[in-house]
Amino acid sequence: MPRTARFATDPGDPSVPDVLDPGCPSRVVFGRIGERWSMFVMLALAGGTLRFTELRAKVGDVSRKVLTETLRALEADGFVERRAWDGAPPRVEYSLSPLGRSLLGPIDAMRRWAEANVPDVLASRERHLMIEEQALLGPG
Repeated sequence: MPRTARFATDPGDPSVPDVLDPGCPSRVVFGRIGERWSMFVMLALAGGTLRFTELRAKVGDVSRKVLTETLRALEADGFVERRAWDGAPPRVEYSLSPLGRSLLGPIDAMRRWAEANVPDVLASRERHLMIEEQALLGPG
């Protein structure tokens, strides 16, 4: 029997979601947003509609296959809209849906946080590596 989702702040009410509950369907959204390329694609599309090659250039360092898979998943979940025209060559464009646009605020807040705090994260990573190296070398 599937578990009923609920909010952590209201543990007695089984009718409301709790993303920390393994049975909560809202985990699907967190999973999609947290995938490696999803936020980059959405940020790239924030400026407007792009063709595949324009989008790939803007996102950078993503393979055609992975970008295609990411776009299909974002489209299936309703975050991205795909529009294709017949012709030679065929033309395909991608844009954010209204649902995707509604997520830009939180994603942009994460982008700003990451850009502001990357020096601290990198410094912490460096300290951690030094501690690991010292542990491997032993007392000295």
